[in-house]
Amino acid sequence: MKSPKVTIINDPIYGFITIPNGVVFDLIQHKYFQRLRRITQMGLSYLVYPGAHHTRFQHAIGCLGVMQKAIKVLEDKGVEISAEEKEGVFIAILLHDIGHGPFSHAMEHSIVEGVSHEHISTLFMEALNKEFNGSLTLAIEIFKGSYHRSFLNQLVSGQLDMDRTDYLKRDSFYTGMAEGNINTERIVAMLNVKDNKLVVEEKGVYTVEKFLVARRLMYWQVYLHKTGIVAEQLITRVLKRAKELSHNGTVLSSSNALQYFLQHRIDSDTIKNSLDTFAQLDDYDIVSAMKEWCSHDDFVLSELSKAIINRDLLNVKIKKKPFAASKLEQHKSSLMQKFEITEHEASYFVFTGTISNQAYNYEKGGINILLNNGKIVDVVKASDQLSLKSLTKEVVKNYLCYPKPKR
Repeated sequence: MKSPKVTIINDPIYGFITIPNGVVFDLIQHKYFQRLRRITQMGLSYLVYPGAHHTRFQHAIGCLGVMQKAIKVLEDKGVEISAEEKEGVFIAILLHDIGHGPFSHAMEHSIVEGVSHEHISTLFMEALNKEFNGSLTLAIEIFKGSYHRSFLNQLVSGQLDMDRTDYLKRDSFYTGMAEGNINTERIVAMLNVKDNKLVVEEKGVYTVEKFLVARRLMYWQVYLHKTGIVAEQLITRVLKRAKELSHNGTVLSSSNALQYFLQHRIDSDTIKNSLDTFAQLDDYDIVSAMKEWCSHDDFVLSELSKAIINRDLLNVKIKKKPFAASKLEQHKSSLMQKFEITEHEASYFVFTGTISNQAYNYEKGGINILLNNGKIVDVVKASDQLSLKSLTKEVVKNYLCYPKPKR
């Protein structure tokens, strides 16, 4: 009797990852999932770190690989996990990011109104569940946190989940930012389950400390890098301007899928009916549209598009205190006079906002440390590092973006 064919993917982070035959393999082959090959994991961060071109597809496969190791570790420690639960948690982690739009977060704040990628991920999973005759029912329960074995949800979505465990190591690798390089193997090896909760054994406390510090550093140095912030703000504003023009009757050159979202108001109530069209959208739609829009008659749309395509970004300043309104008005006024544009148009180029960094939030489940005496305590209490408590505090900073003086 021939053994069933095994599919392996060679990942640059972990080496070979085995893809289970059956529903998991079929989901990876599905067009909804294959779309993730065309969506960058870190949005426009490659304008700062040239190596950061890796995709949501790579991240999802990496998460699956880490989850497989975590489940094996738990089983080896006597945690009983059924075949159905294993498949369910594998599907949940594989599809946890399937709802991301082009450039990961830009869509959520522009042409789709108030719809999170988590909500769209759930809709995709429910649509796939119908197509796969209910095979994703348990995965959806685990993903939503409604399944009675809560540690499975913690593995997918928690303060020390397989999502964070992969993206920190992967993003560190592709950006070359060594400070984010966590010890994934040891984190996974220290996992256990007690009282239906995911815990980390006491000897792994220092590895968790390193994980939290790495997360904080990666946010300040990579995810919240000032150039990355202004780039993401610009692409959001490009799409907002494109939608504004479309609603006023201007027909813009773009793909059919992008055209649909520019012309229609899509919110949490209507996104479900637009799921197939959303599935056709990826980074390529946005980039090709912006290349066309660089020569458009509209000053705002063309200048914003050129800023991204040519990496001629806005100036950005960051400080703890909010910027004075007079500073904002000064930059706007200068721009309005120079280019004879309205205050509304100038606001696309001059704006303020806030960024925040909280490496650890124990109110959202926390990270439980299993002490050698059998007690469970939060990692902050288990740690002898005073600095770890400071990681629980949210640090908020203000930014101001405005055009560079034209040479």
